[in-house]
Amino acid sequence: MPEKPAADGLEVLRARLDSIDERFLEELRARIETCVEIAHFKREHDVQMMQPHRIRIVQDRAARFGEEHGISQDFLRALYDLIIEETCRVEDMVIGSAP
Repeated sequence: MPEKPAADGLEVLRARLDSIDERFLEELRARIETCVEIAHFKREHDVQMMQPHRIRIVQDRAARFGEEHGISQDFLRALYDLIIEETCRVEDMVIGSAP
């Protein structure tokens, strides 16, 4: 059975992780909300939804961040693939809806 101080220390670390996760999810929500604003702009100004050069910029920035901070570039690219897929889905819904 682990010592109580060790268990307490683990709980403190888990609480810190939970707080980080909450902030991460809030930032993800804010990112998606911003993409909704972008979609409204694109719809109002007849801008094409898919912007491959912009996706490349975001992916490259994530890869550079990974390289600078010792995080797998493949992981960050995969993560951003998922994030971009979701934001494109949301943008498509907004652009395709009636004004």
